[in-house]
Amino acid sequence: MSDTIYPPESIYTLIPREEEKPMKAPRYMSNFREQVKLEKEVNKAPSKTMGPAKVNVPSPQKYLLKHSKEPRLPEKKQFKYEDDELHSKPPIPARTDKPLMGLHTNKNFIKTNAVENIMAFPKKPQPVCAYTKKGDKQLLENSGLIPKYIKKEDYGQTPEYLHQRREEVKKAQEEYDNYVKERMRENAMKRLSGEERHSILQALKKNWDDLHHQYQGLSVVTDTAPKKYRKERLEQEMKQLEKDIALIERHKTIYTANN
Repeated sequence: MSDTIYPPESIYTLIPREEEKPMKAPRYMSNFREQVKLEKEVNKAPSKTMGPAKVNVPSPQKYLLKHSKEPRLPEKKQFKYEDDELHSKPPIPARTDKPLMGLHTNKNFIKTNAVENIMAFPKKPQPVCAYTKKGDKQLLENSGLIPKYIKKEDYGQTPEYLHQRREEVKKAQEEYDNYVKERMRENAMKRLSGEERHSILQALKKNWDDLHHQYQGLSVVTDTAPKKYRKERLEQEMKQLEKDIALIERHKTIYTANN
């Protein structure tokens, strides 16, 4: 019980030690602090949120009247057609107007009507077609049953818009073919020479030697995550270089794209 309350005496506890206070990290200060202050002062405007300092006060003589904001109908105007004067009938004569008197003519209406009827040609009935069983009829000319289209000047000829559309399709196909040929010419394969293949192979082997030297310098014990990650990364890169070296050594002829 006494051991838990009073610690055992020791010569190391006789000399009082100064209490070590933890050092606080320096406060973070942005590098753009002065720039932000300057921009804030430049963009600051007086009365930005409180409105203008002076407001025009309305005049006491121009007060709001009663019913002044209610909608009002426009003034009534007499309706008149635009061509009323051309097609309107003459006005009815007044009661006091006197008719024209003393008008005579020498025309023999009986003889004139007889001659007109003798010389007139009989009217031909208009061709009609019945479109219901009850006898409902309509003019044959407007029914669409008469092939009037065969009398057109361009009957049996290809319309102009079809010729234009064919030309557009042909032009678009030619442009596409030219584009494909150009892309195939740009993406044509190029054969590596022996010197280029040897230089690439030597460069890959040199990279593998550098990575292998770094790998040999790693510590034996990988007890931390960074050590483990670095070891795995080096192993992966060395395996990829070994695959590339084996691929180039296995194939004597190698082709590459221009891009």
